[in-house]
Amino acid sequence: MGRPGPKLAELVLSDHERQVLGAWVRSQSAPQALALRARIVLACGETEVDGLPRSARSVAAATGVTTETVSKWRGRFLRDRLDGLGDAPRPGRERTVTDEQVAELVRLTLETKPKNATHWSTRSMAGRVGLSQSTVSRVWRAFGLQPHRAESFKLSTDPFFVDKVHDVVGLYLDPPERALVLCVDEKSQIQALDRSQPVLPMMPGVPERASHDYVRAGTTTLFAALDAVTGKVIGSLHRRHRTAEFRRFLAKLDREIPASLEVHLILDNYATHKTETIKKWLLAHPRFQLHFTPTGSSWLNLVERWFAELTNKKLRRGVHRSVQALERDIRAWVADWNDNPRPYIWTKTADQILESLAGYIRRIKDSGH
Repeated sequence: MGRPGPKLAELVLSDHERQVLGAWVRSQSAPQALALRARIVLACGETEVDGLPRSARSVAAATGVTTETVSKWRGRFLRDRLDGLGDAPRPGRERTVTDEQVAELVRLTLETKPKNATHWSTRSMAGRVGLSQSTVSRVWRAFGLQPHRAESFKLSTDPFFVDKVHDVVGLYLDPPERALVLCVDEKSQIQALDRSQPVLPMMPGVPERASHDYVRAGTTTLFAALDAVTGKVIGSLHRRHRTAEFRRFLAKLDREIPASLEVHLILDNYATHKTETIKKWLLAHPRFQLHFTPTGSSWLNLVERWFAELTNKKLRRGVHRSVQALERDIRAWVADWNDNPRPYIWTKTADQILESLAGYIRRIKDSGH
């Protein structure tokens, strides 16, 4: 009785082919499809006990595929040997956009502007180069081009920029023992705003709605000191923003911070922080030491991040009919924050910051600006 299933013609593997196929089977990085094809070909190269080639059904059962798959890859191997086991290129639509067109699109995006606008859009660029909007969009995505976006920046001109960066970052990454590091600043001119019409509450499918115009009821200033280690905040509200108010805030810090601790204050170069009144107060309270951020570098002060949180979660959509109501809301928000403070973790060293800035300046110079 004959063996069931179609029989395979003789397939002889050289030592080199067996070695390559075995490596593909054992490799943990090779694609699984390629490893399976290698196992099929190795099985096809084996013989039965009677010395005849293995049948397609036998190979299929051993490798867990169909007999049609076995025949396909056996035939590919017999025709092209090892090269036949790779994925053949699939037919597709021929390219309609040339490399030269792509290069010209990128050049125009980087080096030119439209006559009637400050930046290119997909529509205006498509009209300029004679391509579709979808093609322009795909090319821009491929090259990371975003003409519709613009970011602001400011390079500090402080002659002691490097020293101040090392000083402030050093306090963040390695705070001194038996000392408190406080990030201090003022959020001035916080407006008590009442909408001109009642706010309409959120409903299913409809967001909260508020009138675009408002009525001003006055302003207040928040002095805040953020503990860089614990995230707790000491705040003080004043109607004005002068040396006298800042001195009173320092006195409040002196009362609330244990006398056994030194106090390192990180703050900006606002003139109020450097008046003779403040200098005399500091001489009378030697445990307070001031560390100034570089000019134009308020991003180094962690309390600015906390101010952003206050603005986003309480002030921007708040409605206050009086300054007193605004101040009550701010005090309540600060108290709630201190019930579960969340410190901001500084991760970059001063050298990493300076190297990043140096790289940015090099790119500006290389671009010819």
